[in-house]
Amino acid sequence: MDRREFLEQLNLLTKNFATEPINPVSYGCEECARCAHCTFCRQCQDCYQCTHCTQCKLCNNSVHCVDCTSMSNCAYCIRSEGCGDSAYLVLSRNLTECNYCFGCVGLHRKDFHILNQSFSREAYFKLTAQLRKELELG
Repeated sequence: MDRREFLEQLNLLTKNFATEPINPVSYGCEECARCAHCTFCRQCQDCYQCTHCTQCKLCNNSVHCVDCTSMSNCAYCIRSEGCGDSAYLVLSRNLTECNYCFGCVGLHRKDFHILNQSFSREAYFKLTAQLRKELELG
């Protein structure tokens, strides 16, 4: 096998993998592609060990997330990206060890923030309830 043959075979394997919706060791997943060790997820792609996620991509060890990308060890997040070890994030990016953040970017170990501004627990829930309705997030 020479360089050209090797690269052709590698390219063929890569194309086949990208188009094959195999979900190894997954259970109860619907319309997922290339997810491994996931359970009860829907319409996810390239995820690992996620549970009850919907329309997520490239996530791992996350639960009950919706429309998220590249999340790790997260729970109950919506439309967030690149976050880790966090929960209850909405429309947030690049957060670590955060909880209850709405529209935040780049925070670490913060709770009850909206647009990177701190709020009391009560004010947070009141304002985010209104924002959820206006942004149609349910």
